[in-house]
Amino acid sequence: MEIKNITIIGTGNLGTRIGLQAAISGYQVIFYDISDTAIEKAKSVIDKIIFQLIKAGTLTDDKKQATLSRINYSTDLESALSDCDLISESVTEELSIKEEVWKQIGEVAPAKTIFTTNTSYLLPSQLANISGRPEKFCAFHFHDVFYARVVDIMPHPTTDPTLIPLLQELGKSLNQVPVIVKKESPGYIFNFMLMAVLGAAGRLKTKDIASMEDIDRSWMVNFHTPTGPFGIIDNIGLDTAWHVVKEREDAASQAFAKLLKEYIDQGKLGEKTGEGFYKYPKPAYRDVGFLKG
Repeated sequence: MEIKNITIIGTGNLGTRIGLQAAISGYQVIFYDISDTAIEKAKSVIDKIIFQLIKAGTLTDDKKQATLSRINYSTDLESALSDCDLISESVTEELSIKEEVWKQIGEVAPAKTIFTTNTSYLLPSQLANISGRPEKFCAFHFHDVFYARVVDIMPHPTTDPTLIPLLQELGKSLNQVPVIVKKESPGYIFNFMLMAVLGAAGRLKTKDIASMEDIDRSWMVNFHTPTGPFGIIDNIGLDTAWHVVKEREDAASQAFAKLLKEYIDQGKLGEKTGEGFYKYPKPAYRDVGFLKG
């Protein structure tokens, strides 16, 4: 089938970026969320990203207008899905919430619609059956879209295998690098490796072996990166990290989840709220003196 119309379910940090990239790439896009407040926030984020892309020279004013003309917004699910070829779902990383969303989607989406989830750590098999169309269901997981251009394609055991090459081509058309995860794996490929690093950083911090800043300094200097583990968590969102870590039963993960929850309860979710482990827009790790001996 030919994919022309894409509906983004959930207008958070990543859903907004996925939809914007789809519109830039020529697709008709509808953003769906449950409130006008969420929609207005998404519009604001899109304006900021477009400004950054134009400033960087990767988007022109003419292409900006064409892109915006392909974007619509809705708080009515049935309307948002009325002519949808593919859904990209990016709602809160909580199984019960995603189950409810996919149950609703399955009841109103057209028969032609391909179902994809952008879940970070849940498995597609946990959601496929409740959607009512497990054969049309696949994980299609993006990273940053504009700067980390990898998209993971992870089917579950009863995904229609013809979806895989279709999603590969879609990923390429969205200026991403598609990678196939042959077996279901929490965290796909990169996130599986990343959580090992972030978990180790969490253990160093919660066991008071080193300060957050020195943990980041050690990583940044050794790997020549602009951000350390705690800066990365700020970018991901402390709430997203907490949803993942709290499901792990080992003592180290539970201790790290407790630390994350302390920040979350204060409204410190990372870059998106202006403060997490660091304060934004000028976090300490970007100071010229942060890495000086």
